This record gives sequence, C-alpha cells and structure tokens, in this order.
Amino acid sequence: HTVTKATAHFPFMHMHAADTGVRQVPDTTLSRSLPAPHAPGMLGAASSLQHCLKTFSRLRTASPLPAHRPSLRRSVVMTATAQTEPAPADVKGRSLDNLKFDNRFTEDLPADEKKLNRLREVEDAVYTWVDPTPTDTEPHTLAASQEVARLIGLDLGELQRPEFAAIFSGNAPLPGAKPYAQCYGGHQFGYWAGQLGDGRAICLGEVVNEAGKHWELQLKGAGKTPFSRMADGRAVLRSSLREYVASEAMAALGVPTTRALSLVATGAGIYRDMFYDGDVKEEPGAVVCRVARSFVRFGTFQLPSARGGEQLGLVRRVADHVIRRHYPHLNGDNGEVSAGNGAAGEDGAASPDPKYLRFLKEVAERTAATVVHWHRVGFVHGVLNTDNMSILGDTIDYGPYAFMERFDPNYTPNTTDLPGRRYAFRAQPAICQFNVLMLGKAFVLAGLLDGEGLQEVVDSFTVALSGAFSDAMRRKLGLRDFDPGLYGDLMALMIQDKPDFTNTWRALSSVAPGDGAEGLTPALAAALGEDLAQERVEAWSAWAAKYRAVLAGQDLPAAERRAMQDAANPALIPRNHVMVSLIAEVESGNTQGLEAYLEALARPYKDGLRESAWKVPAPRQIRKGIELLSCSS
Repeated sequence: HTVTKATAHFPFMHMHAADTGVRQVPDTTLSRSLPAPHAPGMLGAASSLQHCLKTFSRLRTASPLPAHRPSLRRSVVMTATAQTEPAPADVKGRSLDNLKFDNRFTEDLPADEKKLNRLREVEDAVYTWVDPTPTDTEPHTLAASQEVARLIGLDLGELQRPEFAAIFSGNAPLPGAKPYAQCYGGHQFGYWAGQLGDGRAICLGEVVNEAGKHWELQLKGAGKTPFSRMADGRAVLRSSLREYVASEAMAALGVPTTRALSLVATGAGIYRDMFYDGDVKEEPGAVVCRVARSFVRFGTFQLPSARGGEQLGLVRRVADHVIRRHYPHLNGDNGEVSAGNGAAGEDGAASPDPKYLRFLKEVAERTAATVVHWHRVGFVHGVLNTDNMSILGDTIDYGPYAFMERFDPNYTPNTTDLPGRRYAFRAQPAICQFNVLMLGKAFVLAGLLDGEGLQEVVDSFTVALSGAFSDAMRRKLGLRDFDPGLYGDLMALMIQDKPDFTNTWRALSSVAPGDGAEGLTPALAAALGEDLAQERVEAWSAWAAKYRAVLAGQDLPAAERRAMQDAANPALIPRNHVMVSLIAEVESGNTQGLEAYLEALARPYKDGLRESAWKVPAPRQIRKGIELLSCSS
C-alpha cells in the first residue's frame, strides 16, 4: 500500500496525483507487506525536468471519430520499410516451408496441462497451446514488409505466394510452428485486473535468421483463446491497419518497437460497437502478424506474484528465461543462470541474487529511454497498462494511439481515458515509472528483490529519464548543451498557441544566427499557422531572437547543427486524419494510397514534395471527429 500510494507523488512535469490519474486505491491482490521505502519519498524528483516543464497546463480535447464502412475488395500491396537493426539484404531467405524455428520460450517455461480452448483461469503455466481459428473465407494480403521478411530470414518471393495470406491470417498452418497464447495479468487504469492474457493474439513460435537472431511471430486477430473473455478473438481492418502502420513507422523513426510482417484481410465480417454507444456495425476483419524479439510483458511477472503460493516460482523461471535469452550479460561469462547465489545477510539469511536487481534496473532504463523517444516524436500510446509494457522496452500493443498534432500536454487519444487522462502525453513518464514500480513489486513478493533494491530500480528510471530527456531535447533544439530556460520558454509558447507539434519542431532548424531575419523564418511562420495574432507573432519573434543568440554563442557548425536537428525532428509522422482516409480507401478496395504512405513513412526525416499533403494537420472542421479513438478493435 505504501509503495502504491507513493507513486502518486512523483512530480515529473509538475504533475500531482489528480493530473496523472494514478489512483490511490488499496491493491488487495498484492497486499503482502513490503519493506517501507526510505524517505523522503520513494520516487524522488527529476528537478531539472520540473524546471523546464513546469509550464505544462491542463487542456481539453475534442469528440469522437465517425464510422465509415465501404466494402472491401481484393488488392495487394508490397512495401519496404525501415528497420530497427540491420537485416541481411543480399542473403536469399528461406521459404515458408522451411523457416528455422527455435522455440526457446516454450522450451524454457511450463505449459498449461489442459488443452481446452475455452474461457478459464490458466494456472501453474506461462502459456497455453492453442491453434488459430480459420475463417473459411478467402484471405488476401494488403501489405507486407520486405524489411521484416529479411529480419526473420524469409525470402521476399514468399510474400507473393497464395499460401502467404492463408498462413498469416490463421487459415493455414505454418510448417514448424507450435502456436500458443501467453498468460499474464496487469494493472489497467491503476487497478489490478487479474488474469488477462493473449485474448486474440496467438504466437506461432520463434524463427531464427541467418545471423542467428531470434524473432517471435504472433498473429493478432486469428481467433479465440482461453483469455478472450467475452470477445471473439478477431480484429477489424481499421485497427489492424493502424497497428501495421504504427509498427513500421515507429521503427523508421528510431523508436524501440515491435514490428509488423503483414496485414491480411480475412474476407470475414466482424460486428463491433466502435464507441460503445449501442451502434453495432459490421466491419471487415483483418489479421496483423506482429514480430518481436520477445512478447514477455510486465504483467507476465505480475500474475504469478499476485496468485502467490507455489506460483511465485514462475516469477523466477520467467526472469531466468528473459535474462538468459535477452540479457545474457547479466549472467556472467558463461551465460548460465544461477540457482540462487545471493550472499548471506547479517541475519544469516540469503539475500536476493543481485542479477535480478541488475535486470530490473536495465529494464527501467530501457523503458525510460523509450518514453523519451515518445516525447521526442509526439507519440501518445493511449493504454499504458502494465500488460502493455514490454520487458525489453519496446513499444507494444498499438491500440487507440496517436501522434499529437495541436500541442496539448494533456492530450489523450483514448475515449476511455478522458475522465482522468491518466495516459495523457505529459503523464506517460510518470505512468511508466508506476509500471516499473509494479514490476519491481512482483519481484519483491517473489523474494527476488528487497525494499532497497526496489528503491534502486525506481531511482534508475528517474536518472535514465532525466539524462535521456535532456539529450533528446538538446538535439531537437540543435544545441551542444541543453538549455532548460530556452526549452521552458518554448513550451510556454506552444502551450498557449497550440501549433502543430511535428511541424513546429521541424521548422526550428530553419532559424540560424546571421540568417538576416529579425522575426520568424518562413518555415516557422508556416508551422505556427496564419491565424496567429500579431501579439503572439511578436512573442514568438522574441523567443526566436533569444534562440539565435544561444545558437550564435555555441561552437557548433551550422551544417552540423541542422543535421542534428533534422535527425531528431521528423518531417513526417502518421496522422489520424490521413489514416482515416486510407482506411476508407482500403475498405473500398484501393490500396495504392496505403502503399505510397508506407513508402513515405519509411523516410520520416527526409523532406519531399510528394508527401507534403500528409504533413498538414487535420483541418479545423474535422478535428472533433479525428483526435479521439476508442479501444474497440
């Protein structure tokens, strides 16, 4: 209880509990006593960030997105997208018939003994075997990533085989695959939700590419699992297309993320109530093949720790698996997992193995780095529950996300989040720290971490966040050293005038000392918009003069500065109003626009005339139907 309550007092971005929506409620499921955190306050404070972000204020957003459902016809798109790590371009890949599987997750960890695909509690296991459910229709490929195909060692010619759509819609088996669904729990909107699990995601297994890298393949929307609760295990095209686009766009932006191999239309209709208002409509179904180094989540550790008893041992087993497979440097030179080699404490009892502390600190640091990337590109996840947090620090589970257009620190794209705005843009760092705290708490309950270690984990997040944030904002401003005052003044202007987040940051590289301009450059003026009142133009001009003076006073060549800024401030990001149009086009059978959009998003830091229309914010008259989304998918 003490730990949960302390989270509400973390003052990142000058927020209080009411701002973040962190609810101070009894956590009855995880109510075992924990060592009290040392004073003053468990989470500490990122004081330098408070100074430069103290001007954030609470604002409001608009209303929901209208539905538009034309019919879907057959079409195929093949796209090339950027990658998060090099993929062998010149090596001929394998066929669908002989992909190399090495299913380490299922080999290392216990499976559910029952093989019943019906709603139930899955205990003493980390996953359950389950096959995709065919739709008995004719699926067809809408998009496929050549770069992701290379990452998993798949020959590009396989993307065009008729069997490709059948396999990656769940209508046909993939040779060598052993499908399963993961079991995990989580905190949802601050409350412990118990067992959750993969309700409509089915892992096919882990494939190994020619470089020896492992990648897990997962079908989202391929049918029911024991974790589907009252849902049908399916996914609609609109949400599937958005997930595919976001996965590949985020990779190109340099943000840690899961990837997407394919987007396949199933040919089957699905009934959904998009805004939970009783307006149920039939929508076209689709399946995304998600690809990741691991789909283990914070909630994978939380569920067995909450259940207690013999299931506490699963926390150690999953941790040992993740460390062995993804953090091998934490095991020492031989890579072997210890059985518990903690040194004896003063009372003679064995203290926790220090590798778990090192592991959690690195998870915290990776998570902090990813949150800063979100802030850098204006990304708002929308549903930062602990079951949507990757143990590798990747962005995972793209639901009602958005890339912010009009600058609003309090913006949340999720209609479900509107009452408390728990997952708003400015709240994401504090919420992710809360999630790290809940992960650490699971290790405390399992006896793998003590109170002091938990404090260290949380502190690691704070330190990593502060350092990464300062460095990212320094680069966005084109500075050799971060200037909190300059940044804070810019935030105050952006909060008041609400310019487009992406375009404003991108335009800053056009400002330079000795550019002959006393006020705004044409690029910055265009980004701010023509409706800016004269007194506001003067305020921005005054800041630009201060900015020029700071730039003039640093020893950094102009070309190097501009290159730094243009590599930190994207020119192109996915915009909701563009995707709404593309979804309508794809549903009517036209995929040419989607293909062109994906090609452009693969080069987000390049300026080009071709995609200039995609850089424009949503017109004022349609904002209210664009800025908000629901979890319906």
